[in-house]
Amino acid sequence: MTHNNRTEKKPGILDNPQLASLIVLIYTAITSTLMLTIATTANNLVQSLFFAAFLGTVVLTFKSKASTWAKILSLAPALMVVMPIIGLRNEFLLEVVLQIVIYAALALGLNIVVGLAGLLDLGYVAFFAVGAYTWGIFGSAQLGKINGQGGSGLDGNWFWLFLALAILVAIGVGVLIGLPVLKLKGDYLAIVTLGLGEVIRVFANNLTPITNGPNGVLGINPPHIGWFSALLAPIINRYELSEPQVFALFLYFLVLVVIAIIVLFNMRLDQSHIGRNWIAIREDEIAAQAMGVPLVRTKLIAFATGASFAGVMGAIFAIKQTAVSPEDFTFFQSIGVLVMVILGGMGSIPGVIVGAMAVIWLQLDFLKSLSEYLQTLPAFQDNNTFDPAKYEKLYFGLLLILMMLFRPQGLLPAVRKHIKIPEEALPGTPVAKPAQGVK
Repeated sequence: MTHNNRTEKKPGILDNPQLASLIVLIYTAITSTLMLTIATTANNLVQSLFFAAFLGTVVLTFKSKASTWAKILSLAPALMVVMPIIGLRNEFLLEVVLQIVIYAALALGLNIVVGLAGLLDLGYVAFFAVGAYTWGIFGSAQLGKINGQGGSGLDGNWFWLFLALAILVAIGVGVLIGLPVLKLKGDYLAIVTLGLGEVIRVFANNLTPITNGPNGVLGINPPHIGWFSALLAPIINRYELSEPQVFALFLYFLVLVVIAIIVLFNMRLDQSHIGRNWIAIREDEIAAQAMGVPLVRTKLIAFATGASFAGVMGAIFAIKQTAVSPEDFTFFQSIGVLVMVILGGMGSIPGVIVGAMAVIWLQLDFLKSLSEYLQTLPAFQDNNTFDPAKYEKLYFGLLLILMMLFRPQGLLPAVRKHIKIPEEALPGTPVAKPAQGVK
């Protein structure tokens, strides 16, 4: 009776809804206050640590069993008010958050393919490239070069239509890539997807008349945000925000809305029969097929869904960077997203988001701040034999190894709901006889 012998985990302080709600609210208030006061005047390393503590609000909200109202009261002000203010004071931190959200969306897409369906895809960044080039080509002077009519490409108002088109094109490419590899699994699938991902990058690199080759597509038109500026007119006038600052705020809220939709979509899928089919294929493909799970359709849906998330974020990436080139979509980008999925916890929606936060924060913020701090120490000043900045990748690799050794299941592993078998349904339990004499 394994279900009776399962070791019950002792409830912790975060499992009590009332206490957890109080802790979440106090933690958010403290870290937000610190970020708005002390952190702005501290050195980069201290600021980076304060910023990690502030990002911990998201982790604590996911991890705890706080009430829904407490989670909303915690996350809404932190994301909608505190973070924009921090971003206006420190544009670098806003850039870090934008990167976190973009890569979290990519990781959520790859999590469906790898974490839920168990299909190891090493060419995932190809869909990101497809989305970026979809708007990049049409929304820049590259369109005029292709049709020979010149000009600066489609007006920014077309961006919203192409945001949807980027999703559809990425889905189409996802299905095209998924179809020939459906019979493969494990290492063979990984090698083939790696090759197909590289094919997309090589096309972008060599189809010069369309993609401008290795020089990439430059001067991509951003969408018009007059309505957004009008909405924030009192704030813009009060704090005399510049046009780039307003556009950065627009991007921040745009990626926030998109990832909120992606998370909700993921949660619905995870609880649907499609999600259960993906998990069934991941656990045992033959058994899943024997139970009536359509393998071809289920795998194609996984590829298409994952590709759609990458496609929409690719289009947003294009307007954020205003330029895209084949070097933005290398094999290492796919590996980076895969690391986020594994580090956070395969199949876990909050885990994947936390994985993206950890990887981006380590790479863009903490390790660089640590290197700068070490260079100020007397032992490393004028030291030509050891430059801390050259060893950032080494520190990152060591941290990943340590995390995988001590937390192989990921930072926030997926928790599957267990269904307890009723006593009367267990083998050997006598079937209750119907009551006699009842009419």
